[in-house]
Amino acid sequence: MDTTADRAGKTQPGARAEDSARTRRILILGASYGSLLATKLVLARHAVEMVCLPAEAELFNREGAVVRMPVKGRDAQVEVRTAHAAGRLSATSPAEARPSGHDLVVLAMQEPQYRQPGVRELLAAVGRARVPCMSIMNMPPLPYLKRIPGLDVDALRAAYTDPAVWDAVDPALLTLCSPDPQAYRPPQEPLNVLQVRLATNFKAARFESDEHTALLRELEADIQAVRFDAGDGAPIELPVKLKVHDSVFVPLAKWSMLLAGNYRCVQEGEMRSIKEAVHGDIEQTRAVYEWVSDLCVELGADRADMVPFEKYAGAARSLESPSSAARALAAGARDIERVDRLVQLIAAQRGKRLTVLDETVARVDGWLAANRRKA
Repeated sequence: MDTTADRAGKTQPGARAEDSARTRRILILGASYGSLLATKLVLARHAVEMVCLPAEAELFNREGAVVRMPVKGRDAQVEVRTAHAAGRLSATSPAEARPSGHDLVVLAMQEPQYRQPGVRELLAAVGRARVPCMSIMNMPPLPYLKRIPGLDVDALRAAYTDPAVWDAVDPALLTLCSPDPQAYRPPQEPLNVLQVRLATNFKAARFESDEHTALLRELEADIQAVRFDAGDGAPIELPVKLKVHDSVFVPLAKWSMLLAGNYRCVQEGEMRSIKEAVHGDIEQTRAVYEWVSDLCVELGADRADMVPFEKYAGAARSLESPSSAARALAAGARDIERVDRLVQLIAAQRGKRLTVLDETVARVDGWLAANRRKA
């Protein structure tokens, strides 16, 4: 199993030759969802180091990452193992990670994790190293919001678990990438296995500088060029690409999806699937979705930046489990990413409110308060 070029240097159709581009060094904070982007980059011959727990690091260093994904036109899932990839995947602990010398840092942990001992110090070191950072969190890092004109960012700190951890990160060195692909760790599988259930693309906004944006476009092209040998015929093109956009608002299109689906999985005494949250009352879902989209347009987004509701509703039919936020609350989490509260606060700055959103925020607040009382 090989990618882009075989070991003898013979380039497969549509792939780039081994010496035709520079190998980039990329540090990814987080090895669960982060292993999806890591795998795509390793297939494109880059060197990726993931930051994770010691037991996870040992497993990744021994066996690599295993990602299973649906591919259009194929009945069976395609399994990708980084151990057979042309690039190199390694893993380390927060204490051992060194941001300096990397071309790019990717923030792939959940927002509350950045306040944990070891991780908060690593994030501060990233800030000191002046390395460009791309976040693939649902919750936009606080400094990124400073790139959106007209926001009172200080008034939004209340939506963050520990806003002070973001003070060391320069907005000029930070961009946001919408984590649209849906993936999870199957509970019965080892921790290095990731299952993709919705193989959409990562959508990244440009950096402020042309130099750092050029790096993203280089990675975009490298991932696009990969052809994968699944062992049963001609090399295939894999889904889940990196798409780079000039608008800082493109990643905010995920907000409509989160507020219409993910957070509405949270009910008073139980959790429901994203499919049920979206299609249980489709007109209410549409109203929430369009209201959030309108808010983004009012902030400065182009209507074309937003994903049409019908496309989202169609994709949601395949999401038959609760969102990660809902699952975390049901499992007793005391902190989760609060995109629901962030959007509520941003809307308030524009003199807008939505009753359904207020009810959603109150339900999430209730679950968190109950979980903290049990702790």
